[in-house]
Amino acid sequence: MELRQLRHFVCLAQVLNFSRAAEQLYIAQPALSISIRNLEEELGLQLFDRGPRHVVLTQAGRVTLSSARAALAHIDDVGNASKALGRGEAGLLKIGFVGGATFRILPRVIPEFRRRYPGVELELTEATTLEVLRRVRSGEVDGGILRHPVLGRAEQLLTAVLELDPLVAVVPRGHHLQRRGSLRLKQLATESFVQYSHIHAPSMSALVSLACESAGFSPRVSQEAVQIQTIVSLVESGLGVALVPESCSELIGRGATFIPIRDHREQLTVGLAFVRSGHSSNKLVQNFLDVIAGTVAAESPRPVS
Repeated sequence: MELRQLRHFVCLAQVLNFSRAAEQLYIAQPALSISIRNLEEELGLQLFDRGPRHVVLTQAGRVTLSSARAALAHIDDVGNASKALGRGEAGLLKIGFVGGATFRILPRVIPEFRRRYPGVELELTEATTLEVLRRVRSGEVDGGILRHPVLGRAEQLLTAVLELDPLVAVVPRGHHLQRRGSLRLKQLATESFVQYSHIHAPSMSALVSLACESAGFSPRVSQEAVQIQTIVSLVESGLGVALVPESCSELIGRGATFIPIRDHREQLTVGLAFVRSGHSSNKLVQNFLDVIAGTVAAESPRPVS
């Protein structure tokens, strides 16, 4: 039994006229007659009573029609699902992300992505930049949002910068610099620093250290942490000062103050980037990037590239 035979049968059952059914199917009437006859022989059933001026479904034909319609509907569903997958409108999309993506990017992108692609299941996993890179390379996730720049660790991956962000100083409540409208980086030379972990966040750790060294001092590290939320909390606890992305300022409560830094701005600029495998042609990932471009890039200092 062939799929086209079922389509021929359903069409004839609807119009009950060989000539009109053949016309709708864009085939010759003799070809339709042969197709129906072959189907009846395969099933061992007479599907139609044929007369000189009429064609009527038999009882067996009526029962078979219900099953044929269900089978064709199922085939259409399979076809539509396959096409949706090919367009990136269905399936599972796995994205890894660093905590900084929750401040501005993900709250804007996720609702819009779900609105545009309701058939896509989105699986989000928080991790450090290094872990996001590892998961993208291993194929555990389809793409990832991580801190930029990544020092020499994103080879063979496609990278799109999503936003750029200056680092600002965070000082605890009551600190002698608290009321400054801005400061020079060297003014932090005598302070204890809550620094990014050199093991789990090496790029951010190196960036802060290099910027401080260019200002003429090495930061005196009193405590290391991985997540920005933790760093801010430790500053609020009085363990030192820190440099964090300006976009994280909403994390800072009454226990701390952030102060812009007016020099070394190029060295103190970080960002978020999206990475994916250079060998991937995943349409789901491209659709996710397109949504980012439409919702984030327009508001960012640098567009997605």
